[in-house]
Amino acid sequence: MRALVIGAGISGVTSAYFLSQNNIDVTLVESRRYPAMATSYANGGQLSASNAEAWNSWYNVKTGLNSFFSSSHSSVIVNPTPSVRKLLWFFKFIQNIKNSETITFNICKMAVKSIKLYDEIAKRESLEFNKLDKGIIHLYMNEKHTENAEHINKIYNKAGLKRFQITHEELYKLEPALKNKKLNSIFYTPSDKSGDIHKFCRDLTEKMIKKGKLKLLNYNVDNLKELSEQYDLIIICAGVYSRFLAKTIGDYLNIYPVKGYSITINNPGYNTPTVSLLDDFKKIVTSRLGNDRLRVAGFAEFNGYNLDIIQSRIRPLIKWCTEMFPNINTNDIKPWAGLRPMTPNMLPIVKKSKNNSKVWYNTGHGHLGWTLSAYTAKEIVDKIIKSY
Repeated sequence: MRALVIGAGISGVTSAYFLSQNNIDVTLVESRRYPAMATSYANGGQLSASNAEAWNSWYNVKTGLNSFFSSSHSSVIVNPTPSVRKLLWFFKFIQNIKNSETITFNICKMAVKSIKLYDEIAKRESLEFNKLDKGIIHLYMNEKHTENAEHINKIYNKAGLKRFQITHEELYKLEPALKNKKLNSIFYTPSDKSGDIHKFCRDLTEKMIKKGKLKLLNYNVDNLKELSEQYDLIIICAGVYSRFLAKTIGDYLNIYPVKGYSITINNPGYNTPTVSLLDDFKKIVTSRLGNDRLRVAGFAEFNGYNLDIIQSRIRPLIKWCTEMFPNINTNDIKPWAGLRPMTPNMLPIVKKSKNNSKVWYNTGHGHLGWTLSAYTAKEIVDKIIKSY
């Protein structure tokens, strides 16, 4: 069987990996020169089952509407310019608010399994990607968010995730950089991890190529019809551009590009976090990537296919760092923006094409692409093997 995987981000690389594990001849095609140069380049770095809570809520809808008047200070930012696609996406998003608990449960179950798969892949292939097994600490700033965290925790526990509340004293032992910070509550997930998604994709791709299990080609695919004549199997893992490829064979994928921002602080100094953090109020995450890099990421911006790095989004990330860690060295900062392929029900699209029996989709992972891709890649390859 000759298989083509389109897109060399995290979902594409892991899909190619599980195909190669089944002795399938795999070609991975990427429009950029190297793997993981788009959304899989500089995300928040978290492998976080504890961040599985669905975004579908009236609180987030209200936050998005409020951003019309103060967008630079909002965690959810919506460009008020209307479009049919955006309105239809939001309509489906609101429809799924009633399903948010079920969605959260399903995402959490997938995430728990996916993180274990990453451990297996990393061990089997001896991958180096600044993997850190220190868990993730969630910070809650007010009583309302604490009450929600307690409720979500019950769903997480049912899904098989152990996340529990800790004291300030336990927090200071886990993360000395937060010593003397007073919060409303703190939750901790020991099984969560962090790591450099870009390094993971590059290292795994290179090892597959060296073993003769993968061919990597660099060109832009804009139509699936001709390719389906050349290959026995095609898996679309093209992130926010998957919907354009799907359209060429008459399939519809309800994916919207939701922009996220990050900064990488080089040489941040000693009084900075090593344990991965999530500030639930500001929706900001951090990950330590080796000794000399701190990744800080946040925001959800609905502004179409726009990759501009807007300074009014970057400055709040820097401000958060200096307020939380007054002695941090912010002399060397690299800003970045990427587009998350988001579905209105927050669930990834893992399925076969309705119109072409050779085409499959593994896309739409939203803000949890790094976390969920190992699971969905194995799931789709298992489905393909069974179908043939």
